[in-house]
Amino acid sequence: MSDGYSRLVEKINKYNPSCDFTLIDKAYSMSKAAHSGQQRVSGDPYITHPIEVACILAELELDCTSIIAGILHDTVEDTTCTVEQIKENFGDEVALLVDGVTKLGKIPYTTKEELQAENLRKMFLAMAKDIRVILIKLADRLHNMRTLKYMTPEKQLEKANETLEIYAPLAHRLGISKIKWELEDICLRYIDPKGYYDLVEKIAKKRKEREAYISDIIESLKTKTTELGIENAHIDGRPKHFYSIYKKMVDQNKTLEQIFDLFAVRVIVDSVKDCYAVLGLVHELYKPMPGRFKDYIAMPKPNMYQSLHNTLIGPEGQPFEVQIRTWEMHRIAEVGIAAHWKYKEGHVGTTDVDNKLVWLRQLLEWQKEMRDAKEFMETLKIDLFTDEVFVFTPKGDVLSLPMGSNPIDFAYAIHSAVGNKMMGAKVNGKIVPIDYELKNGDFVEVLTSANVHGPSRDWLKIVKSTQAKNKINQWLKKEFREDNIVKGKEAVERELKKQGLTFAQLFKNEWLDPIIKKLTLNSMDDLYASIGYGAVTAHKIISRLKEDYKKTLKPEELIEQGFETLPPQKADKKKKTAPESGIVVKGIENCLVRISRCCNPVPGDQIIGYITRGRGVSVHRKDCVNVENIDNMDGENRLIEVSWYTSENVAYKADITVMANDRTALLMEITNVIGESKIPLKAINARTTKEQIAIMNLTLEITDTDQLDKIIKKLKKVQGVFEVTRNKQ
Repeated sequence: MSDGYSRLVEKINKYNPSCDFTLIDKAYSMSKAAHSGQQRVSGDPYITHPIEVACILAELELDCTSIIAGILHDTVEDTTCTVEQIKENFGDEVALLVDGVTKLGKIPYTTKEELQAENLRKMFLAMAKDIRVILIKLADRLHNMRTLKYMTPEKQLEKANETLEIYAPLAHRLGISKIKWELEDICLRYIDPKGYYDLVEKIAKKRKEREAYISDIIESLKTKTTELGIENAHIDGRPKHFYSIYKKMVDQNKTLEQIFDLFAVRVIVDSVKDCYAVLGLVHELYKPMPGRFKDYIAMPKPNMYQSLHNTLIGPEGQPFEVQIRTWEMHRIAEVGIAAHWKYKEGHVGTTDVDNKLVWLRQLLEWQKEMRDAKEFMETLKIDLFTDEVFVFTPKGDVLSLPMGSNPIDFAYAIHSAVGNKMMGAKVNGKIVPIDYELKNGDFVEVLTSANVHGPSRDWLKIVKSTQAKNKINQWLKKEFREDNIVKGKEAVERELKKQGLTFAQLFKNEWLDPIIKKLTLNSMDDLYASIGYGAVTAHKIISRLKEDYKKTLKPEELIEQGFETLPPQKADKKKKTAPESGIVVKGIENCLVRISRCCNPVPGDQIIGYITRGRGVSVHRKDCVNVENIDNMDGENRLIEVSWYTSENVAYKADITVMANDRTALLMEITNVIGESKIPLKAINARTTKEQIAIMNLTLEITDTDQLDKIIKKLKKVQGVFEVTRNKQ
């Protein structure tokens, strides 16, 4: 047994000695055998990763099923092990969890963003069945982030951004601050290393001074709580994690010297009554700052967090924060939803958990409307990351809405019918405009009228919540369905005429049915309405149908109808696109090929193929350490010759990332350089960080690596560009 596995068993024993360790041992043996010969980029045996993931789950005190799934979570994705084998050995629950965490690696997608969106969709659907899926995924991501230093700088930046945009907000939504804080701090270290280490150094310089200051406050509180008769009060000083300080400095444009509440004094007591008693005691000792008191005990956050917060003026006139909570509240603040995972005879008591995951069900409901990958990703980031504002209904019920919401968002949060009949709103008893930005504690009343005939399309530009947008869109689609069907038919006719095709040629049920199913529609009228409404374009539908139609034509018919302009004997001179994998396997055609993730070979590298069981040929660099380990591992020589698909007229797609100081006309100059080099630019995705760093992901079509090296050198000469790298994956 490895040290890591012994540590895991010890952790489980502390909180769950009745766990079935026979099954834990079995899972460890299966995972170790499946990952045998595999290594992480760090050089460690691969089995160390699933064991560390299981240790993180044990720290959250999760059940045996979760631990087993954590040990096995990568077996289906990275080895020949199948979901059926896991189900056979460990049951349906473990199989469901492992499958939920497994990526959709075998399904082809047109863009990386579409693949990411579909992976997240799958994960959220699995979460709806069993929330432990995301707990395993968060543990997996946390260990990967802890070992990020072994990855390339490009991969470090990519993973850090994805984690900060998706996984840290998810941890926050689930109330797992323990994981959220560590993820955010690690992300900051790679996204802005200079800012991170500068902050660490500055905080370290004044640490003793601050600790002495907080220590005096703690001693005063300890004396007073003892005098008050509050037993078992635990008082300590908690430094804020680096990312929250960094974010405050950036958002509020402050220096570190201008931020005083770098430490919070935390008081943990036995009961809610004691919480309020300590609050009164604190107010006697120190003067509270106006408008800074937050009672999250009476009004818990949506992620279950409960505590009393207040900012006070300390002995030397410096503000400090105090947090007061019970021991149970403290546990929930650390591990969130995991604290509510109670089991009886192997079945989870889900009522309490379900009540705390309403936001997840809403998220899944809203996803049904998001067919475009880019729109889905943008909406997901908004829904996960946006802060909340808490407002009251006229009856005194509390509603949580995204920060920046207005009365329209409030109306649709109550009910679709209320939003559709809304004519105005009152906030705190006064009539307000419908775009009034709601504030914490506002009492909101929606004014409705039977004479109102539904929402205005302009409301879509005002509302902040995805829920309101979707409900308005649903009403508009339903109300103007007939008009949209007519518009859709007209758009299809125009596109057919433009491409010189007829309805009879393309619109066949066997080709249409898969499209309608993929778009989650029910009929042709639904498809026409979607085109008329703008959810999908006629060009996209016709292009898809045209590809199916071309497959039915003979070579001479393709030329006759203008699909192929070159005669067959000259076809070899036409510029071709490389096979999807870009790899030729010696002696085998149309073989399933995948690029190995352990070494990420690129055109120009010396490569070798390895015949896997049931997953085609895995391609490695010849110097990959895993090739040496797997060669003749099971007594068979399963290595095979492979080569890059090379020809002077072959085009390869290459992804590069350009990082530059943002300025006017930067994007134009980048594209001009590419245009002047006569290299086709197939895709571009650009964004600017808060630090005004422009990050551009470009997809180019190149014939060889020399051509790519030349364009990279030219791009580096553009003013402001400080890094151009090729993406390995």
